[in-house]
Amino acid sequence: MARALLLLATLAAFGRVDAQISAEYNTLVAKAWASYQAGDHAVSARTYSAAFASNGWRGTQSDRYNAACSWALAGVPDSAFFNLERIARLMDYTNVSHLTTDADLNSLHADARWAPLVALVQANKDRLEAKFDKPLVALLDSIFDEDQTLRRSIGDVEAKYGRESKEMQLLWRTMAEKDSTNLIVIKRILDERGWLGEDVVGGKGNSTLFLVIQHSDQATQEKYLPMMREAVARGNARASSLALLEDRVALGQGRRQTYGSQIGIDPGSGEQCLSPLEDPDHVDDRRAAVGLQPLADYLKLFGMSWDLEAYKRKLPALEERIKAQRK
Repeated sequence: MARALLLLATLAAFGRVDAQISAEYNTLVAKAWASYQAGDHAVSARTYSAAFASNGWRGTQSDRYNAACSWALAGVPDSAFFNLERIARLMDYTNVSHLTTDADLNSLHADARWAPLVALVQANKDRLEAKFDKPLVALLDSIFDEDQTLRRSIGDVEAKYGRESKEMQLLWRTMAEKDSTNLIVIKRILDERGWLGEDVVGGKGNSTLFLVIQHSDQATQEKYLPMMREAVARGNARASSLALLEDRVALGQGRRQTYGSQIGIDPGSGEQCLSPLEDPDHVDDRRAAVGLQPLADYLKLFGMSWDLEAYKRKLPALEERIKAQRK
């Protein structure tokens, strides 16, 4: 299965989107993923199909891949190959390593269609990576792995030692040091070469540019936000990633976020909360427009529930507590 969870955002696995994504599509995909996790593979597969149908039979590369996994596990190889061949032929799928090692697809290996599919994906990889700046790809990939390894350990360290423990403080210091050194590298790349697209640094490397800026100080975020907006317009960065940076900059400037991507701490209760959000009634429309899942599904990742009316009632008081804390 291809599912990548990054801190404070669920991003599609590095791949292309072949259509505007609707809120209904995202809701169905979330249900399909939940069914997959529960082991209901046939239900998962059919729900992915319903998601594609709701969106004119179009969807993201990663969702098509995940649908193929569900169909394979459900014992329907024709539908599995249909989805895999679609992303290979129409969406330039290149991850031959993952394709050939994913246990979800083991049942397809003996099929006569498997070898030609793998060959096609390998050909995509060879063709698209021919123009890669390979030393830069290796550098960015290493930064990405380091960045995410540290952040994935936050929950485990906090659960084992506590939020105020010396172990937790050491982790925060280590992250700050790594973020600082990584930022020096990324700023040099951006200043000298601009926001490089996947055609030059690959999907993982392209995401690294965003992640390091997302984890930087407010002034740096504000400096590179216009560059990232231009990159999205040119197809060199993802709209879903830009949404996260837009939200973080807005909150840092004392404004409300637009997409609901940022989770904060309520100064009154000390508990996690959704940071102040503009126009909560239509947040899922805005999220869908940039390829983000419905807010309710996103908040579940943090053990939180979404009650629109309760949030609107509590929002003014939350903003007052945050303003008082900043004084």
